[in-house]
Amino acid sequence: MIDLDRIREAAERIGDVALDTPLVHSRFLSDLTGADVWLKAENLQRTGSFKVRGATNRVQLLTPEERSRGVIAASAGNHAQGVALAAQALGVPCTICMAVDASLTKVESTRGYGARIELEGIAFDEAMANARSIAEREGSVFISPFDDEDIISGQGTAGLEIMAALPDPDIVVVPCGGGGLISGISIAVHALRPETTIIGVQAEACSPFVDSLAAGTIGAAASAGTIADGIAVKRPGSITFPIVQEHVDRMVTVDDEEIAAAMTLLTERQKLVVEGAGAAGVAALMTGALGDVAGKRVVVVLSGGNIDLLLLQGIMRHGLTTAGRYMRFTTRMPDRPGSLRQFLDVLTTERVNIVDMFHHRDGTDLGVKDTAVDITVETKDHAHGEHVLVKIREAGYPAERMQLS
Repeated sequence: MIDLDRIREAAERIGDVALDTPLVHSRFLSDLTGADVWLKAENLQRTGSFKVRGATNRVQLLTPEERSRGVIAASAGNHAQGVALAAQALGVPCTICMAVDASLTKVESTRGYGARIELEGIAFDEAMANARSIAEREGSVFISPFDDEDIISGQGTAGLEIMAALPDPDIVVVPCGGGGLISGISIAVHALRPETTIIGVQAEACSPFVDSLAAGTIGAAASAGTIADGIAVKRPGSITFPIVQEHVDRMVTVDDEEIAAAMTLLTERQKLVVEGAGAAGVAALMTGALGDVAGKRVVVVLSGGNIDLLLLQGIMRHGLTTAGRYMRFTTRMPDRPGSLRQFLDVLTTERVNIVDMFHHRDGTDLGVKDTAVDITVETKDHAHGEHVLVKIREAGYPAERMQLS
């Protein structure tokens, strides 16, 4: 049984390893939603996510005989780093199984904590099967990423910190994969303030809790294809599912477009780098998936910040495009000296910055003496982009938007 006392004991146990992360007020999100919004910045936690809490608690509770056999875990990356750090601190051998497409940042960071890495399969469930197989063959102690009472108790320490910093939240929003974090936080929060509403957020492309809660029994998602790889878990845990049934008021979903927009906003407006899973709660807040939150005190957990920089670059570009900050269009002009300069004068007048430009003379829709220009520019928002297109057309240049990949 997991209760407040057990979570408090975990907090004492992990204090030398896990950080008490800040609860940051967001003026921008508060103004946007009409709520009083606070962000629990677990992306600033050691190893870059909340996972170090549960992992440290679990490894600390190993017997001397279990420590001698070593530990093994399966993870998309965050649990891996938590287990690896905890094992390194106690001198325990550690093996981590990940999917072959796991984030390079997470793989290298985990290896940096001294863990042996085994890459197999294309999804978390396959990495999990590999870990259990190795554990049986080598005698290692398997450490679940979420379906373990000691793991859940460790994750619940984040809930204690939320309540210590803000004793009366109306709503606490938690990203949800296998359910370990939301289980621990919901137990801690409800023990201290039963009237607080707990809302879980899953990726639309992988939301097994939503269907399982509706059916009243555990079922599996068909896919795990989402940029929020940290919550791309196909099946709820047998321990976490009944806890979620009891303590979580609602479970909502957000799609990858919404997650990307939330990541972009957090980077630009809050100066916080947050991975897809970590931004899911903010995405739900921004899209209205949480319902009417005006006038309410809302805490959103940013569960992690471990993201590959190349992926982050792509997501930022996509998010800025969705927000109307980038625009790509194609136009035509006479193929003679000075034509391009005259066209660029229009963009200069409209104070538009050019990101890149491709000039070509091939195409069935081009005249013999025409040339085409595909151009990407920075704009202030969608309205500014439309205004720029109107001015280009008024200057005599046909202009059509293009999809920005």
